[in-house]
Amino acid sequence: MFIGEYYHSLDNKGRVIMPSKLREKLGDTFIMTKGLDNCLFVYPMDEWNILENKLKTLPLTRKDARAFVRFFFSGATECGLDKQGRVLIASNLRDHCKLDKDAVIIGVSNRIEIWSKGEWDSYNDDDNLSYESIAEKMAELGI
Repeated sequence: MFIGEYYHSLDNKGRVIMPSKLREKLGDTFIMTKGLDNCLFVYPMDEWNILENKLKTLPLTRKDARAFVRFFFSGATECGLDKQGRVLIASNLRDHCKLDKDAVIIGVSNRIEIWSKGEWDSYNDDDNLSYESIAEKMAELGI
């Protein structure tokens, strides 16, 4: 399980240090792709395979299903860490999440999310983000 919030900076080559507490669970090879809410999703291979199998079951006849699958797979890239624990973030993925210098890396259960600090701050300061209303909706789902 991935948890925590970490702050790091990209170097001039577009690499960021993956927090040491997340590295072991991530494995040698992992998948990075466009995420929702202007961030990147990072999946260990076993979790990516689970997601991939679920996405394969979506009906090709539904336009929204095709668009969703395209979104995740078109941005996906297989990654690994260098000897210093850094991962190179492809330029198209940096563009997607508006990441240029300061990054926030968070653990979200079965995946890691990478955010630009500005987008993360904006997401958390959003007046529409009401934890009370989210909690009420989760209660409706039985959580």
